[in-house]
Amino acid sequence: MFSVIKGLYRDAKNIKQKDPAARSMFEVVLLYQGFHILVWHRIAHGLYKINLKFLARLFSQLGRFFTGIEIHPGATIGKRLFIDHGMGVVIGETAIVGDDCCIYHGATLGGTGKDSKKRHPRIGNNVMVGTGAKVLGPITIGDSVKIGAGAFV
Repeated sequence: MFSVIKGLYRDAKNIKQKDPAARSMFEVVLLYQGFHILVWHRIAHGLYKINLKFLARLFSQLGRFFTGIEIHPGATIGKRLFIDHGMGVVIGETAIVGDDCCIYHGATLGGTGKDSKKRHPRIGNNVMVGTGAKVLGPITIGDSVKIGAGAFV
């Protein structure tokens, strides 16, 4: 439990540092949907890992309802993810997002519908996924990559 709280503190601190519009940690924790979805996802992912998949999906869908950001509870999210203006972000079940990444609104880390086991991308550390970018299928994006707005990868 303490490690989850510590991780969420790191997430909020990261958002405060990266977003010039954020005036305080209090503002980030209270008002930023990119932070709120991380709270929902950390709970949902924990439930998913102990095979409480219905409850995990319930928490995931509640997070989506309140934030407009959809992260499947099976997705693996690294430390200090910054989802900026997150409306419409979708991250699929087998996606893996590394540490210190930034994802802008409307981006999708999704599947193509043609794969069965590993269906979603693996995103390295320190990656930026631009507004509206679509990264599809079981591909790997290396560290420190910038995917431009509207890109289709």
